[in-house]
Amino acid sequence: MEPSAWVALATVFTLGAMSPGPSLAVVLRNTMAGGRSQGISTGIGHGIGFGIYAFLAALGIATALANEDVEQFLRVGGVLILLWLGVTFLRHAMAGPRKGADNDESHGPSDSVGFVQGFSIALLNPKIMAWMLALYAPFIEADSSLETLIGMGILGMFIDGTWYVTVATVLTVGNRADVLRSKAHLIDGAMGVLMFVFAYILVGAF
Repeated sequence: MEPSAWVALATVFTLGAMSPGPSLAVVLRNTMAGGRSQGISTGIGHGIGFGIYAFLAALGIATALANEDVEQFLRVGGVLILLWLGVTFLRHAMAGPRKGADNDESHGPSDSVGFVQGFSIALLNPKIMAWMLALYAPFIEADSSLETLIGMGILGMFIDGTWYVTVATVLTVGNRADVLRSKAHLIDGAMGVLMFVFAYILVGAF
């Protein structure tokens, strides 16, 4: 692709990452609940998941989405992951405020869970699916080389991951992490409801 096309593609990736949706909600919630480390882990997981999605779309997944069976499968998968996140967040909310010791004890595995959540929501986020078809597909050409397609995936991974890691880092500057963590159960409840709302909207699109 021409340099101007790469710049345009980078702009599309940046705007897509910055737009609100389930992905941003998960990164925000995990950062507020688990602090910088968990937020960064979620952002890295999301970046890797998005990079894989971008590469597969470049290989032709965007075209395959026109197939009703494939589209239905991805929509169902999106609903299931949103419901899973919703239940997880609400369970944490019902547990009430966390104690400092509890946060320290659960910090390690929470980072792993955050990574998995970020990775999963990137692959099954219905907003990303629609966005890929509308804005990303035009950059894919029939004669694009494998190197170009891999480059698209790496560019998407870098921009997406960098944005969400930046969000997690900025939110935890100074003592913000402790303040946010004290409100984690409230954030969990709000995010749990939000996940169910996203799932409801997706079901209505069937």
